[in-house]
Amino acid sequence: MTQDPLSALEDKIGYHFKNRHLLERAMTHSSTNDDYNYERLEFLGDRVLGLVMAHQLFEKFRGESEGGLAKRHSALVQGRTLADIASVNCLGDHIIMSASERSAGGEKKDNILADVLESLLGALYLDGGLAPAEKLILEFWGENIHTLEEAPQDPKTELQEWAQAKALPLPVYQILSREGPDHAPVFTVQVNVEGYESASAQGSTRRRAEKTAARKMLKQLKEEKA
Repeated sequence: MTQDPLSALEDKIGYHFKNRHLLERAMTHSSTNDDYNYERLEFLGDRVLGLVMAHQLFEKFRGESEGGLAKRHSALVQGRTLADIASVNCLGDHIIMSASERSAGGEKKDNILADVLESLLGALYLDGGLAPAEKLILEFWGENIHTLEEAPQDPKTELQEWAQAKALPLPVYQILSREGPDHAPVFTVQVNVEGYESASAQGSTRRRAEKTAARKMLKQLKEEKA
């Protein structure tokens, strides 16, 4: 029996909602319902994320100036960072949206991924207070909180520079499949770095799939290092 997407998401984040409607709303795109969607929770989650990050930076970088803290904070909460984190953690698989939006690759769009991550944080805050929202932030952002000082680099460039620093051949990207209609194709791409386990991902364009695969490979490499 296939697990429903919301239950699978609860298992993934390690939190089971007391009010399931909050989770459902947090994952519902406006293409499904103009009134019952994640937009208000996204507003709240943005503030929750901002507060948690500000507190984390305040405590971890006690010698940093206000300007330095602000620069770090901006990098950690900006849309591209959120989209990268949501993509690596496959939040798009759990979004409730119309068939037409999904066929257009909506679950892979950076703005939607960033929005739904914020809405999930808002729902966690309403359901369980600040603690579960902070826990998810610390898990999903991980070492980025300590190391990210500016807008994140394109993952393909970051992976290439990592390989070069190790004196390895450049990463090789291979299209495994191309499915779907011409107006909404789905590319599956695999990236290989010599001596390491490959990573694969899907995207509505070849470049998007390559970027997501590179993000996954970078995550694998960081986990191996840990």
